[in-house]
Amino acid sequence: MTAPLKNKAPDVMSGAYRAVWRWHFYAGVLVMPFLMLLTLTGGLYLFKDEIDHAVYRSMIEVPARSRQADPDQWLTAAARAGEGRAANITIPARADQAVRIRVDRPDGAQRTVFVDPHTAAVTGVTAHGGVTETIKKLHSLTLFGGPVGTALNILVEIVAGWAVILCATGLYLWWPRRRSGAVLLPKETDARRRPFWRDLHALTGFYVGGVIVFLAVTGMPWSAVWGDRFMGVMRGTGLGRPPAPAAAGPWSHAKPHDAPAGVGWTLENAVLPVHGHGVASLTRVLETAQTEDLPRPFIVSIPQSPDLAWTVARQTRKAEDARSLYVDGVSGAVKADLRWEQFGAMAKGFEWGIAVHQGMQYGWINRILMLTGCIAVWLLALSGLVMWWKRRPPSLSSRRTGAPPAPPGPRARIAVLCIVIPLSILYPLTGLSLVAALLLDRAVRAFAGSKTVAAS
Repeated sequence: MTAPLKNKAPDVMSGAYRAVWRWHFYAGVLVMPFLMLLTLTGGLYLFKDEIDHAVYRSMIEVPARSRQADPDQWLTAAARAGEGRAANITIPARADQAVRIRVDRPDGAQRTVFVDPHTAAVTGVTAHGGVTETIKKLHSLTLFGGPVGTALNILVEIVAGWAVILCATGLYLWWPRRRSGAVLLPKETDARRRPFWRDLHALTGFYVGGVIVFLAVTGMPWSAVWGDRFMGVMRGTGLGRPPAPAAAGPWSHAKPHDAPAGVGWTLENAVLPVHGHGVASLTRVLETAQTEDLPRPFIVSIPQSPDLAWTVARQTRKAEDARSLYVDGVSGAVKADLRWEQFGAMAKGFEWGIAVHQGMQYGWINRILMLTGCIAVWLLALSGLVMWWKRRPPSLSSRRTGAPPAPPGPRARIAVLCIVIPLSILYPLTGLSLVAALLLDRAVRAFAGSKTVAAS
């Protein structure tokens, strides 16, 4: 987000301006490839329902009938087809759609089995979540799983922090000083010249930068470090999930195979113990959901441990419509009925941010606005690349990369530190990466200086 210069930058820009410009350049080089991947997959995920229906239409659509098969037969059919244990089931909103059952296999793999609710016939089997789940895992960089997936997920947090730094430094560069005014409208129409790309870069950053910052900040709950830290603070201050009902006992932290689905991040991994004796039944749990007037669609999570309640979570688009039932699978008794009003202030802000981030909270206008932010990242990256290409030195080398020159003296870097340090305190992993970048920059400059001395 650079501003147009008339001819040559005056001396007032030679210090702080050049320092901020240099860090804006290097931040873009380091994180833009990752931001482009994140916004590409995020933009696709905004249309997950449409993609899902287009790919699996033959498995999803079933003839609508008035008669319904016994729900426990759905589980039996799915377990047989998926060769494992039924872990959760998504009840659709309409009678002409199949139910989806996640099956956990003994080898650790997961499958999604589509079952006709009227006949209990299997209509198809896919990898868990299908195409949209792959897009989601690419978006969070957890596709590979294990230590590699965790390391890449940590990288997402670093990239998100640097995205905020990019926007902050870009705003600093755009801000008018003792020179021509900041760019508000394009002034150069010739796409072959650098001013056109400079204005396109500045305008895109100025008008859509707020959306990019919002996406970066609200994407932090998915990160491995900052997300867990935020959740810990939220729970510790009592501003998160509601307290467990006295009749149900305290919350427990679920093992991975018992973690309920669809309950939102605030209640992630939270389960309630029960003391029922007998055989649990999906039919009984669905009768309870109907009695409690829980609107469809919703997800029923089936715990592997018999002493845990079944979780029935409404699938919503608006955060304030969230509702989760915790039901004794044997008796059908409701152990907890949690609604939006019972959450703390931090949890409400947390869940609202996620709903807006995913383009669901305010309908199509929300989705289009988030998509605009995703497209803007690509425009910023491509226009930045073109600008660098047009101003690159004749011969590229370790000392001639086309980066803005480093200003002399430490005072010029104060502007950078004033922008970056507060963000680094808020996002510690970004701060650590900043320290690494500072050390690398110093080493490169020292190396280039030694080569200059040797050559002379």
